[in-house]
Amino acid sequence: MTEINWADQAEHLRSSATDDAGWNEIVAAGLVRPTDRVLVDVGCGGGGMAKALAAALPAATVVALDADEQVLRQAREHTGGAVRCELVSMDDGPEPLRQAIGTPADLVWASASVHHAADQQSAIDALASLLAPGGRLALAEGGLPARSLPWDLGIGEPGLELRLDLAQDRWFAGMRAVLPGSVPMPYGWTDALRRAGLTGVTTRTILTEKPVPLSDEDRTKLIEQFRHRIDRLDPTATAENSGHGHGHGHGHGPAQEEWLSPDDLAVWRQLLDPAGPHHLGRRTDLAAISARSIHVGHLPA
Repeated sequence: MTEINWADQAEHLRSSATDDAGWNEIVAAGLVRPTDRVLVDVGCGGGGMAKALAAALPAATVVALDADEQVLRQAREHTGGAVRCELVSMDDGPEPLRQAIGTPADLVWASASVHHAADQQSAIDALASLLAPGGRLALAEGGLPARSLPWDLGIGEPGLELRLDLAQDRWFAGMRAVLPGSVPMPYGWTDALRRAGLTGVTTRTILTEKPVPLSDEDRTKLIEQFRHRIDRLDPTATAENSGHGHGHGHGHGPAQEEWLSPDDLAVWRQLLDPAGPHHLGRRTDLAAISARSIHVGHLPA
């Protein structure tokens, strides 16, 4: 199934907010201006960026928006009262978003959330309409696939991580295809920002790399990230969570899809088995390298 049940993902999103704290702090420091008064995180997930924005500019009002109550509860706990959290979906259009925020925003941040909207351009148009004159809309979308594994693991066919990326790309295409009212966006994020009336559009890609060999903590986090990705692509796992709806407006996927080949799935299960001889936790050659892109546009003053 390509449907996402966000309530089931709430704890994972909270964990990601903690794991990405350093990245969020770097990005927030580069985005805020001393004169900013209202900062908004749309599709806030576990509240990681909302918390970083509040820390970067304590005098500002920070509003975190999400469409799932369980996800928002995790964000409230993670931000510890430093952020105002509001239940609203970008699929509802600009007016509910404006009401939730209460005043035009100097910065609107949306990370890996717009690509879940049925009409991505309309969602970006709505987010741009929330800006005060001179405000910025920042979208964290795309980048380069993370790299963590050697090409040849000594088990299964070489290139396992490359095939995981391809499987995830097919899963994403399937998710987009079944969204009710899904509209293609056959151009990039920078063009989408310009079409929303924003100017001075730029892209910045931030490289994150952990020293090798990874610490025990970083190795454990990496393994859990792989486990989460494989569970999403394993039809035997996703079948258990089928039939759930969600406030972000996701539709129901096809009956079942074989995103990974049975051979690759079997290898992944061995790599993720703590009791097995091939468990990733036994390896000292794991890496943690990622490059994530941020696209920023400005509303003319």
